[in-house]
Amino acid sequence: MIDKDKYGPWAVIAGGSEGVGAGFAEELAEAGLNLVLLARKPGPLEETAAKARAHGVEVRTLAVDLLAADAVERIRETTADLDVGLLIFNAGANTYGHEFVTGDLDACRKVLTLNIDRQLELSQVFGAPMRERGRGGIILLGSLAGFVGAEHMSIYAAAKAFSRVFAEGLWLEMAEHGVDVLELVLGVTRTPAMERAGLDFDLPGLNASDPYAVAREGLDHLADGPIWVAGGNYELAAGCAGFPRAEIVRAASAEARAMMGRR
Repeated sequence: MIDKDKYGPWAVIAGGSEGVGAGFAEELAEAGLNLVLLARKPGPLEETAAKARAHGVEVRTLAVDLLAADAVERIRETTADLDVGLLIFNAGANTYGHEFVTGDLDACRKVLTLNIDRQLELSQVFGAPMRERGRGGIILLGSLAGFVGAEHMSIYAAAKAFSRVFAEGLWLEMAEHGVDVLELVLGVTRTPAMERAGLDFDLPGLNASDPYAVAREGLDHLADGPIWVAGGNYELAAGCAGFPRAEIVRAASAEARAMMGRR
């Protein structure tokens, strides 16, 4: 179980309504941490909150689009009176898939805003008080996509690569202040978002992780930063990070296209 004295009494989960975010909420509520759940859709948000409250903890919810200009200020106001000991940034997603040079540059920028800007802003909002108190934890959700470029998702992959390197630096900076930082790298995970994207989970040989198991694994290894590759995907991540790059990029792209049912 996660240490409530170090990472409590409140945890903030950005992207806390479904999938891995809901898994984090369940695990933390069971451990006795109060929660602030952030997500766009009020329905799933309240469903997850109700399940967490069944464990006897307090839960605040905020239906917020992180792409909105006032999103961070609204989150700051919602949590101003709380002692937040754990931040989980689970909100990053590929909101736009397209060939870059013929694509919509504003849509590409939204991918960067969600996956980079909001991650940086919330890490600072909640990380600075943790540093002063000398305790706490930050989990940033990464992706195997951040280890290798892929067509039609070059911006998302680059954003996840940024997140991984950022987490390594933040881990170094916060360690001496008693704050754990972890980039939890996910592979293919059976989330509602992936289902909506049309991923075929029944492909032979596909290693698809359970979102609740991934959340549990991340919490178990929060102190083992800066990087933890979940779901038994360590060797795949190591291979994607290697050289020569041309062969790796082509192979990874072909696998991604097959998973999405594209030729």
